Amino acid sequence: MKGIIFNLLEKAVTAEHGADVWDTLLERAGADGSYTSLGSYSDAELVRLVEAASALTGRSASEILRWFGTAAMPMLHGRYPEFFAAHTDCGSFLRSLNDVIHAEVRKLYPGAEVPSFSFEAPEENRLIVVYRSRKQLCALAEGMIEGSARQFGQDVRIEHPRCTHRGDDACHLDCRFGPSSA
Repeated sequence: MKGIIFNLLEKAVTAEHGADVWDTLLERAGADGSYTSLGSYSDAELVRLVEAASALTGRSASEILRWFGTAAMPMLHGRYPEFFAAHTDCGSFLRSLNDVIHAEVRKLYPGAEVPSFSFEAPEENRLIVVYRSRKQLCALAEGMIEGSARQFGQDVRIEHPRCTHRGDDACHLDCRFGPSSA
């Protein structure tokens, strides 16, 4: 896993909970915390950090990953505004993941292993995102969809009827978009 994920996690944790909590997570996970954005680190290290956060907060690993995905999107927007600029809504942005965003991610972060997505649009304001990744971080993907929707001023309701954690071949994230309630 590329170091940028760990950098974003550190930034999200310290912004919401403080540097002491980040240090506690590193200690409990047995991680040194020296991550460079271009470096590659073990997927197991992220799992240990999420498990440490879960034990510390009493929230499930899925809840932690979803929170992280949501919190990471404003940071990604600030760091890579060009990925968002061509889009006026979350659905359009999501449809650019494979061909535009992940292509650029591979250029910026050689060796990055990114998930693949396919899409079905059965009706207006609805997008089924089919997520495939050996890492099985579908909860992180859900959070990133939620964070993306917020970036575009939209509300989103996500159902997860199919999941690799339940034996399905891919995760199906059924997204229904609406205007922001804010």
